[in-house]
Amino acid sequence: MSAQLLRMEGISKSFPGVKALSKVRLDLNYGEVLALVGENGAGKSTLMKILSGVYQKDEGEIYLEGNKVEIPNAKAAQEMGISIIHQELNLMPDLTVAQNIFIGREPRTGFNFFLKEKELNEKTAELLEKLNINLNPKETVSDLTVAKQQMVEIVKALSYNAKIIVMDEPTAALTESEIKTLFDLIENLKNKGVGIIYISHRMEELKVISDRITVMRDGQYIDTLYTKDTDMKKVISLMVGRHIQDESRPTTTVSKEAETVLEVKNLSTKNFLENISFTLKKGEILGFAGLMGAGRTEVARAIFGADKIDEGQIFINGKEVKINKPEDAVKHGIAYLSEDRKRYGLMLEMDVNSNILISSLSNYVNWLTFVNDSKGYVTSEEYVKSLKIKTPSIKQLAKNLSGGNQQKIVIAKWLAKNCDILIFDEPTRGIDVGAKTEIYQLLNELAQQGKSIIMISSELPEILRMSHRIIVMCEGRITGELTNEEASQEKIMDYATRTRS
Repeated sequence: MSAQLLRMEGISKSFPGVKALSKVRLDLNYGEVLALVGENGAGKSTLMKILSGVYQKDEGEIYLEGNKVEIPNAKAAQEMGISIIHQELNLMPDLTVAQNIFIGREPRTGFNFFLKEKELNEKTAELLEKLNINLNPKETVSDLTVAKQQMVEIVKALSYNAKIIVMDEPTAALTESEIKTLFDLIENLKNKGVGIIYISHRMEELKVISDRITVMRDGQYIDTLYTKDTDMKKVISLMVGRHIQDESRPTTTVSKEAETVLEVKNLSTKNFLENISFTLKKGEILGFAGLMGAGRTEVARAIFGADKIDEGQIFINGKEVKINKPEDAVKHGIAYLSEDRKRYGLMLEMDVNSNILISSLSNYVNWLTFVNDSKGYVTSEEYVKSLKIKTPSIKQLAKNLSGGNQQKIVIAKWLAKNCDILIFDEPTRGIDVGAKTEIYQLLNELAQQGKSIIMISSELPEILRMSHRIIVMCEGRITGELTNEEASQEKIMDYATRTRS
């Protein structure tokens, strides 16, 4: 048997106005982890969607175990032993964990009409135990955290007897312990001869988990390197085609006398948050750190009116305000960029122009309620230029852009609304190293312009790099506050693990 499990040669793919792939090649061996890297928009996800039957190639050839194959749809890919865990979660929120994992393959009775729920849950429990994953088969997926939903995706892919598993940013929403569990699973799969294509922007992961690294840039194949012989700086250089400046600390300062634009006093929610109090100053980037489930996102959602506050006060520019729903927050100049930008931040089936203008549409409507398209186009073009959004035109659909450019569209939407308090929840999740740098520069520029920013991030180097002050949370409480000068990863983790005795 040849060591080569998969070979893709000369793969090209175009979308309206975009050449996504041009003569790309890739090969994968049995029992290997091949890291596939490149900036957002490099074509990684497109190539994998062709492999998994989601997209059809325009030209090129695919060989599986030495045989030339055509992959007309996702079902055909699964039958060939190809499973993919998409970066965008592909779950049915109203179904249970077990129903999602075995959708279409459920045990049934009575002329295949009645679902054998007990057998389904037992079968799922056995699989979860085998994979050492702590999930309740009966729990509804919509009630799970993003991290646990990601684990459901992984289990669903592993439930097929796959020869090839594609993992697209599988650890983006996972904790350290969950990542270790995933890596243990990957090692087990390698030992069984399964080939894994691993897409990640976390360079430190690649050294740990991959055997080789294939680099793409601008829809083209660049190089394939053996991980053990490779320096990650070289990989980054191949990815971006330019030098990335690494700034370890904020480039601006905020004086103690700076105006307080937001003050939260004793904010509590019935089921989780407890006496949350902090201030945010003009031109400040206030970082929120903590482990998964610490309550950072819950604080953001409470301030924005997405979740109900049971106790506490919110003051904006010294005046107490009542925020019962997101519309109230927006009226007071507060914007919230969710960690799940595709679900809560974007209208993927609409164009760039519509997405940018949606929150400020009233500014472009005349007394006859007609939309002034030309005025709106000017605004959208200005933000596309100033934020360096890579798009063929403002008429391009948002779903066709890379993750980094989609994030910039969400930022543009709130800047067009002229919000002064911006809450960024995991602003660089799923974004490559080059786009991260652009987002960092943009956040610093916004702070310099007098915008005030709350930044929630699970990446400690990012928190240290960007934040003037850092709030640390654990189990729904604030357990520490640090200035950037006194903060370190060790101190943050100390506060982040101060659980209740």
